This record gives sequence, structure tokens and C-alpha cells, in this order.
Amino acid sequence: MTRASKPKLPDRRHEADAAQAAIAANGAGPRKARPRFVDVVAYFRVSSKGQSLESQRHAVHQCATARGDHVGRHFEEKQSGKTLDRPELARLLSEAKQGKIRKLYLFRLDRLARSGIRDMLGVVNDLRRFGVEIINVADEGFDMSSPAAPVIIAVLAWVAQMERDALVTRAAAARARVEAKGGKWGHPWSMPPALRRRARELKKQGRTIREIAIALKVPKSTIARAIKEESRSCVPLARLRY
Repeated sequence: MTRASKPKLPDRRHEADAAQAAIAANGAGPRKARPRFVDVVAYFRVSSKGQSLESQRHAVHQCATARGDHVGRHFEEKQSGKTLDRPELARLLSEAKQGKIRKLYLFRLDRLARSGIRDMLGVVNDLRRFGVEIINVADEGFDMSSPAAPVIIAVLAWVAQMERDALVTRAAAARARVEAKGGKWGHPWSMPPALRRRARELKKQGRTIREIAIALKVPKSTIARAIKEESRSCVPLARLRY
């Protein structure tokens, strides 16, 4: 009795070879999983235009590099932290809400707000609700995801508000001291002698303060003061033609 022979399977090697050739010709390959894109940004703020953001930038980029991150975008503004109505902060929150931001670097938490505990907690909670990881460079050891985070944030917000109140108090005291001695409070104004002479000449020609200010590209108040001091006139500023 002869043993039945097994049926031969079709040779499909040529089909595999043809498929590989087609893949090579089209430049296609096996699909790779797309890496998750993480948008790393930084927010910088100072209170006045005369202040520099450079020290904050340096500290943030140094910390980000040590963590293996690259800060791709900056949100920067020179405005007081006593209000949340700030354009760059609003843009930051808007993009975070849209899911465009995954990690935010700050020099200190008070860069977000210095107007009290409620505002600070509100901004931080919004960012965390939008899925943003916050890196506080100055207090890097502080874990923003720990259960104690709200308490620590509240303390930092209180300290920031006290610092701002102290600055306001010192400024008010300094102003009162200067004015009590007969001085004037504020940044000293300056106008080059050549411009002063030119302003006086234009005034003698009958030009108004406004016209002189436009011609010399100097504020009207500065022109009025310069003309008054140069002419040593007793004519009140109210009588100068604007």
C-alpha cells in the first residue's frame, strides 16, 4: 500500500519579490509610529520697559538644556503683574487651551501673577487643566504635581504680593520725600542744547507747541518746558499756544 503524497503548496516567492520591488520603486517603507510632538515654550515678564528680560532667558534656557528640552517659543511682555489683563499671557492661555503647549518654563511663578493668591492659583490651575507641565526654574525642587502644590503656590503668591506692596510703599515714601524738599518726582527730562535753540527759534517764528513737537519729534510737554526755561519767561504754560 503506497503512502499518499502531500499536496504541494504554491510557490509564492515571486509574489514576495515583486512586492518588495514595488516598495523599493515607490520609495515607500513600513509605517513608523509618529513621535508625539511636545511644544516647549517659555514665558518671561518684567514690570517696566526699562528692565531687561535677559537674566530670565539665560536661567530658563540653561535649565531647559539640562533637562534635555529645547524652548521653541517665547512669550514676552513688559507689564506689571498686578493685573491679568496682559496680551501675551492671554495668548499663552489661549494656545494652551487649544492643546498647542505641553510644557511651560518660567523663571518664577510670580511672572504669571503678582495680584494675589486667587489669581495665581487660577492661572496655574487653568494651565494644568489644559495639560501643561509647568517648570519653575527658580524653585526647581518644587514638584508642581504633588498634593501639597496648591498650598505652596498660595504661599508663593502671598510672598509675591507682599513684595509688590512693599515696592509701592517704598516708591510712595521716596516721592513724598523728594516733593517735600521742593524737587520733582519722575525721570529727569533732557533735551540737547541744539534742539532747545531750534525750538526757541521756531516759537519766535510763530509756530505752535504742537507744530514744534512734530517738527522736532519731541513730546509737547518737553517742548513747552524747554521754551519756558530758555526764555526765562514768567508766562504760564497755559498761555502757550498748542
